[in-house]
Amino acid sequence: MNNKPSPPEDWECCESGCEPCVWDTYYEALRDWNAQQKALSDATPESDSNNEN
Repeated sequence: MNNKPSPPEDWECCESGCEPCVWDTYYEALRDWNAQQKALSDATPESDSNNEN
């Protein structure tokens, strides 16, 4: 399992409108990470403790 991406430090963005910006790269990595986490969550069977009376 991959670690959650860390946002860029303040000094990493020059605010010049670069393409891609370090923030664009971060948000893309974060979307990929979230999709991976959802896929792993969906693939994991629910706990049987939720079905006990």
